[in-house]
Amino acid sequence: MAANLKSIIENIKTVTESPSMVAAIIDFERVLDEMDMYAYANWQFGELVEGPVFEKYFVTCTFMWPYTKMPDPDAAKRLLQYDIEVEYNLDRLEVPVKIKSPYDYKPGTKFAKHKFIKVWLVTITMPKDLISNIQKGTVELENEQLDLEDIEEAYSEGMDEEENEEDEEGSDEDNGNQEGGQEEMALPGGNPGGMPGPGMGAPNV
Repeated sequence: MAANLKSIIENIKTVTESPSMVAAIIDFERVLDEMDMYAYANWQFGELVEGPVFEKYFVTCTFMWPYTKMPDPDAAKRLLQYDIEVEYNLDRLEVPVKIKSPYDYKPGTKFAKHKFIKVWLVTITMPKDLISNIQKGTVELENEQLDLEDIEEAYSEGMDEEENEEDEEGSDEDNGNQEGGQEEMALPGGNPGGMPGPGMGAPNV
């Protein structure tokens, strides 16, 4: 069954008029973001076309992509280990043609004719308890419970340590350059200021 713009627009209108559904979509997207889905090709181009549909233990949303921008299936594999179901379907979307001549109108009307274009529909069914855990900042990864704030702090500490090491290395190199510069200044024909002469490599930074 082909998708159509009217049903998509009606679904979006329903979602935007319901604060609870907007909150559900935000939580749904947060899980995808925490799973690094948007680091994979084309996932950022998905558009909501159906949902969220609520069941007792699950929430389901369907997203659409242009045929030429199929979302990377390798990203979907990441979701499977968290009991998230992902279903790919090649479908058609009914859209009006661009009016370029009188023949582009439906006979006897002022409405444009319609055509069908290929699209990808990806349906994602997510457990409610996973959404809740991600919202609280805690998620079960490979049988180990990790706090997302701890992970972010670990990355920050790692970057700080690397920056400190680079600063120390840079300081040692500066001292070495200053000493080398003083020796060069004492030599006849030396380069003033300790700048490297022809054939000499610039110090690594």
